[in-house]
Amino acid sequence: DGELQTMPELHDLKAGLRVRGLVAGGDVTIIAVEQHGPDILNVVYRDDGGSISDRLLTAEQLDDITIATGRRWTFGADGAAFKLASEARRIELAHLFDPYSALEASTIDPLPHQIEAVYGKLLPQQPLHFLLADDPGAGKTIMSGLYIRELMLRGDLDRCLIIAPGSLVEQWQEELDERFGLHFEIMSRNMVEEARTGNPFLEKNLLIARLDQLSRSEDLQAKLAVTDWDLVVVDEAHKMSARLYGNEVKKTLRFQLGELIRDKARNLLLLTATPHNGSNEDFLLFLSLLDEDRFNGRLRKGAKLPDVSDIMRRYVKENLLTFNGKRLFPERIATTVNYDLSPEENRLYEDVSAYVRDGMGRAQAMEEGGDKRRGMAVGFALAALQRRLASSPEAIYRSLRRRKEKLEAQLVEAEKVGRIAESPRLAANLGDPDGFDADDYDDTEFERMEDEAIENVMTAESVAELGREIAELRLLEGLANDVRASGTDRKWVELSNILQSDEFNAPGEPRKLIIFSEHRDTLNYLEGKVKTLLGRPEAVVTIHGGVRREDRRRIQDAFRNDPQVKILIATDAAGEGVNLQRANLMVNYDLPWNPNRIDQRFGRIHRIGQDQVCFLWNLVAHETREGKVFERLFQKIEEQRGLYGDQIYDVLGDSEINRSLQDLLIQAIRYGKDPAVLARVNEVIDAEIGNRLRVVLDERALATNVLDPTSIGAIRHQMEEALSRKLQPGFVQAFFQAALEDLGGRIAPRESGRYEITRVPAIVRSRDREVAAGGPLQSAYERVTFDKERVTVGQGSSAGLRAQLVSPGHPLLRALIATVLDRYGETLGEGTTFVDPTDHSDTPRVLIYLQHTITDGRMEHGDRTVVSRRFQFVEITADGDLVDPGAEPYLNYAPIDGDDMAFLTDLDTSWADDGIDETARTWATTTMATPHYAEISSVVRARLERTRKAVEERHDSEIRYYDARAAELKQKELHGKNPRQNSGRARHRADDLEARKVRRMRELDI
Repeated sequence: DGELQTMPELHDLKAGLRVRGLVAGGDVTIIAVEQHGPDILNVVYRDDGGSISDRLLTAEQLDDITIATGRRWTFGADGAAFKLASEARRIELAHLFDPYSALEASTIDPLPHQIEAVYGKLLPQQPLHFLLADDPGAGKTIMSGLYIRELMLRGDLDRCLIIAPGSLVEQWQEELDERFGLHFEIMSRNMVEEARTGNPFLEKNLLIARLDQLSRSEDLQAKLAVTDWDLVVVDEAHKMSARLYGNEVKKTLRFQLGELIRDKARNLLLLTATPHNGSNEDFLLFLSLLDEDRFNGRLRKGAKLPDVSDIMRRYVKENLLTFNGKRLFPERIATTVNYDLSPEENRLYEDVSAYVRDGMGRAQAMEEGGDKRRGMAVGFALAALQRRLASSPEAIYRSLRRRKEKLEAQLVEAEKVGRIAESPRLAANLGDPDGFDADDYDDTEFERMEDEAIENVMTAESVAELGREIAELRLLEGLANDVRASGTDRKWVELSNILQSDEFNAPGEPRKLIIFSEHRDTLNYLEGKVKTLLGRPEAVVTIHGGVRREDRRRIQDAFRNDPQVKILIATDAAGEGVNLQRANLMVNYDLPWNPNRIDQRFGRIHRIGQDQVCFLWNLVAHETREGKVFERLFQKIEEQRGLYGDQIYDVLGDSEINRSLQDLLIQAIRYGKDPAVLARVNEVIDAEIGNRLRVVLDERALATNVLDPTSIGAIRHQMEEALSRKLQPGFVQAFFQAALEDLGGRIAPRESGRYEITRVPAIVRSRDREVAAGGPLQSAYERVTFDKERVTVGQGSSAGLRAQLVSPGHPLLRALIATVLDRYGETLGEGTTFVDPTDHSDTPRVLIYLQHTITDGRMEHGDRTVVSRRFQFVEITADGDLVDPGAEPYLNYAPIDGDDMAFLTDLDTSWADDGIDETARTWATTTMATPHYAEISSVVRARLERTRKAVEERHDSEIRYYDARAAELKQKELHGKNPRQNSGRARHRADDLEARKVRRMRELDI
C-alpha cells in the first residue's frame, strides 16, 4: 500500500490528504478541516465507497493517524481472485446495468402494461404508497411479484408481508414460487403456536396472511404492531372499507387493520379491481390508507375529488394492448339458456322451497328475538339447501338425506333427556361486524361449512317440532329420489345439447370446454353422465376442493396439453387463480348467488394468452323464484352490453351489485308467489342494479390511464436498450461455477442446460440468515439452470422435474457473492494488473470502478434513504484521456503471467499514483452524477409538490369548515341554545388539523 508517514502537528491536516487510522478498515481522503480551539479539529472525510462523514480529533489522538505518502494502489492482487470479486460485485449490482433485471430472474413473459406499472409507476417511488386498480385478469399478482423481485435485487427488500382473502393465499404462494422463485410461507395457527418468540411476524421475512385471520384477532394485530416491513401487499384491498355517517366515520375491522399496516410498512401496495363503490366519501376514506393527511376529511360542497394519478393506476381490459399493438383480450359472448322444469321436478322444487321458506321465517324470528347468531346460521343453512335444489336432483337428494339422518340422531338424544340440545356452532363467523364473506374460505372449506350447517342447524324448539320436521324431510327425500330415479333432468338435457352442438364439435382442432358446478354431488353426477354421452371416459377430468394440490396441477396440465382431454368439470376450486385459457368454452351448470364468482369463472378462460372469442352458457330454470332473478339480471346485462360492449361482464364483481342480488334472491325465495315481490325484483334490477351498472361503467370510462401504441413503442425501445446492457445468463453461469468450485462445491451437468449441485460448502450455507428473503439454502440441489427456457423439460426421465432458475436474487447465488466478497473483496482495494490481449500498443491504462448514489433527507436505520444508485467503469490513460470501456471490460483481460513479469517491472506507473481517482471522480461528477441528480430530482420534486398541494388543499378546506362551524356554534351557545356539538370541540378539531398540516409540511420539506 505504499509508504506511511507519522502524523506531525494538528495544523498539517488539510484537504486532499489520504490518511490511515482515522476510521477502522482502510484509508480515507480528507475533504475539509475545521479548527475548534488550539487542540481540537473536526475532520470531514470520504471513504473509498464514496460515503462522507466527519470526526472530532484531539491532539492526543494524532498518534493513531498516519499519512499515506506512497501509492494508492499496489496493483499486485491476484488477478483470478480480483476477477472473481469483480464479477461478484457486478452481479450484485446487476440492476444498475439492466433496469429490467428481475425479468430475467422470472419465468414470465411480461406485457406492456405490466412493465409500465412496475418500472414506470412503482419502482420510481421511494417510499411507495400506491393503489394498483387494474381490471381482473390484468395480472396484478404478476406485477406484484415482479416488483418484489426488483426490490430484492436492489437490496431494498428483506421483509415482505402479503395479505389476501383466505381463498387466494395458496394461489399467491404458488404464483410467487413458480414464476419468481420467491418462497413465501402461509401463516397458520400452528405457525403462531410454534413461534420461538411467540411472534411469527418477527421470525418470518416472507409471509402470506389471511385478511380476516388478522382483522378478527386483536392478539395477532398486537404482534403485527411491533414489527416493520419493507413491503406490505394487500389483495382485494377494497374489503378494507369505511363509511361516513354524518361527521362520524364507521370503520370496519378490516379498515382498522389497514390503518395499522399503513404505519408499519415502508412500502405499501394495495390491489383491487373495484376501487370505487360509488361514494366519493368512501373512496377518500379508502385512499386515506395510503396517505391519511392527503385524503383527510370529506368533500365539502362543490369540491372535486383530488388528483390521484400519482398514487393510483386504473387500466380496464378494453384498453390493454400487446407489444404488437393488438387488443390483449378477445371478445366475450354470454348466452342465457332458459329451460322449464318437468312436472316431477317442479313439484320437488315447490315442496323443498316451501320447507326452506318456512325455515327462513323461523330464522328471522330468531334474529328479531335476540338470538341473531342462531338465526343467521339457520338462514345460511337453508340458503345452501335452496342452491343445492337448483343444482341437481342428486345434490338435493343427498343433502336432504344427510340432514334427515343427523336430525334423527338428534331426536334420539332429545327423547332421552326430554329436550333438544343446542345446535353446534358453525365454523363460519356469521356474526362478523364486517359481514360474512365467502371469499374468506376456499372451495373445500366453504362446502364443508355448508354441509355442517345443513346437517346440524335446527329450527325446531321442541321434541315434537323436531319429529314433525323429520317426517317432512322423509317426504322430501322420497320426492328427490323419485326424480333422480326417473331420469327426467331438464337441466342435463340442455347441457347435453351444448355438448352435441356445432360450437363444441366444430371441425379442426378439438374444442375444450369447462363445466362449473357449485357442489361435489352434482360434479360426481355430471362426470358419469358426460363420460357416458361422449363414450370416452379419458376425455373428461374433474377438479374439486378435495383434489390435492399436486394432483390439481397434473389435471390442469392434462386439460391444457392433452388433445384427448376435452372437458373439465369443476367446482369453484378451479375458479380461483387457475389459468385455463386453453379452453374458450364454458358452461355455468350452477349459477352462484355471488355474481363475482361468475366473473371469476369467466376469467379462467378470458385471460391473458387467450386468442379466441370466449363463449359462456348460463343455464337458468327461468320459472323458479331464483331463476326469475337471474333471468332479469342477464336481460339487463344484455341490454347494457349493446351500449358498453362485453366489458359489462367485468362489473359483476362489484360489491354493491353482489349485495343487492343476494338480498333479492333471499326475498324471491321467501315471497316469490307475491306479485308485489316479483315487481320488486324487476324494479331493483332495473333501477338499483341497473344504475349501479351504469355507475361502475362510467367510472371505468373515466379511467384516464391509457397505454397507447406510442407509449408501448417507447417501452419496447427501452427494453431493447436494456437488453444490450443486461447481464447475460452465461456470465452468471461462468461466475457461479467458478465461485462454487473455488469454495469447494460440486456441480455437474445433467440434461441440456441443466445441472445438479451435489455439494454446497458449509461456508456458503452459513450465509442462510443473510439471504433469508430469497428462501432457505440447501446442501444440494437436484436441478438448477441459468436459462429460464430450461426450467422445465418435456422429455426423458426428468420430464416434469422443475429446475430452480439461478439468476440475480437467487439465495444460493447471493450467498456465493457474499462469500466471495468476504474472501477476495480486499483485492478490489489493492488493484491488480491485467493484460488486454486485443491491445498491442503497450500503452498502459487504469480501469476504475465508479458508483454514485443519490439520497434524500429521510433516515433509515441511521443512514439516509437511497433514492437512486448507478455504477459505471472508466479507463484513464497515461496521457489523461478518459474512455468508457463498456459494461464488463475486465472479462476479456488476462492476469499477468511469468512471460509478462519483465514488462511489468519496466513499466512506468508513477502517473497512476495519488490523484488519478480524483480525476475519475471529477469526470464522473460532470458526466454521470450531475445529469443523474437532475433526472431524479425533477421527478421527486414534482411528486412532492403535488403532495404538498393536495395536503394543503385538503387541510385548508377542513380548517375553514371547522372554523366556520365553531363560530356558528358559539353564536348558538351565546343565545342560550344547546347544540349537539359544542363550539369547543369544533375549535379543537380546527387546531388539530392546523397542527397536522404544519407537521406534514415540515416532513415534506426535509
